[in-house]
Amino acid sequence: MTTRGALGRTYTWIAAHTPWSAWAWRNTAFNAAAIAPTLPLVLASVLLVAAPGHTPYPLLLAVVGSPLLTAVQRSRFRSLLGLDIPPVVREHPWRTLRGLTERLRAESTWRQYGYHLVVSPLVATGAALLVLGWAVGAAAASVYAWAWMLPREPFGPPTGWQNQYDTITVLGALLLLAVPWAAAALTRLDSVAAAALLGPNRARELERRVEDLAESRAGVLDAADLERRRIERDLHDGAQQRLVSLAMNLGIARATLPDLPPEAKAVIDEAHREAKEAIEELSNLVRGLHPAVLEDRGLDAALSGIAARAPLPVELTVDIPVRPGPTIEAVAYFVVSETLANVAKHARARRCSVSIARIAGDRGDLLRIVVTDDGVGGADPAGGSGLVGLRKRVGSVDGTILINSPLGGPSVVTVELPCGL
Repeated sequence: MTTRGALGRTYTWIAAHTPWSAWAWRNTAFNAAAIAPTLPLVLASVLLVAAPGHTPYPLLLAVVGSPLLTAVQRSRFRSLLGLDIPPVVREHPWRTLRGLTERLRAESTWRQYGYHLVVSPLVATGAALLVLGWAVGAAAASVYAWAWMLPREPFGPPTGWQNQYDTITVLGALLLLAVPWAAAALTRLDSVAAAALLGPNRARELERRVEDLAESRAGVLDAADLERRRIERDLHDGAQQRLVSLAMNLGIARATLPDLPPEAKAVIDEAHREAKEAIEELSNLVRGLHPAVLEDRGLDAALSGIAARAPLPVELTVDIPVRPGPTIEAVAYFVVSETLANVAKHARARRCSVSIARIAGDRGDLLRIVVTDDGVGGADPAGGSGLVGLRKRVGSVDGTILINSPLGGPSVVTVELPCGL
């Protein structure tokens, strides 16, 4: 079964690549269609040589005809080969003076000229040779038919040429077998050149997409930060204030109603305690979303609160002459908060230091955050700790993070955030 399947695949492949197959004629027709778009270039060259005093005319033909030739070539690739070459997006139409100026100054225009002036004539020459190869091969392979149809005298071959018929027939058949592969190779070369020269610059297109994605991501980060601040304000001004009012009323009821039964007093005491715990949990939640002090007074004041609430002594040093953007401030705040939480949970450290400074970098100012602890070390982001989320948060703003945590400590986490966001 395997041998039969291999033979079947071999037969199918041979049948699909014979000189009379659709593959051979499609490639030949595609290359032959390249001859016609080259004629305007030949005309412009003839005018330039034959009429040197009228050089503006062929130059005008080249300038105006380039967009039309490019459209014709794209249509040839799309209709005959199924290859869609995207057009270069322009701000102004080529028919206007501003559009012509834009095209003459664009790098893509000169790539298109390179295709029309260099690649297209070479492909047209190759296509002409292919057509000639088909004709010569067919004529040579059928030499016996020609000898049979033509009379001996005066059009037939001289006497003694019969011994050469076999050689001519074999050479013609070999030529017919080789021409389809030459057509396929020329099609491949033409496709690669057209994709590189007629379409948009791939490197520029990727750069533009990266810039668009960076702008979109920055917009998403800003929108997320604004939404966190809105939720923080709503919780602080709404639900938190209501809980505070409830706790105050319960405290007043407990103080002003001494004659209540013990069961009622126990219920009021429990409700008062639950209300205070809910206020504390909601305060922690609000602080985790976006602390108001960060927006009002900056990183120094916000991180001072984190250091004061930490379960171990934290030495904080902040040197930021100019505040970074709100997104970077928020990322820096949460980086320090999460790092201190990891230190308190895993490091078994006795003390910790946090240093934040704005420094000059190769591509603008950077906000450098250095967190050092004297714990046991051995922090590994692959171990499932909070360092994985830390990397993602830093990477969301194109920041860098370096974790140096040998066994036995000390551990140093260095984060650099671009201040441009």
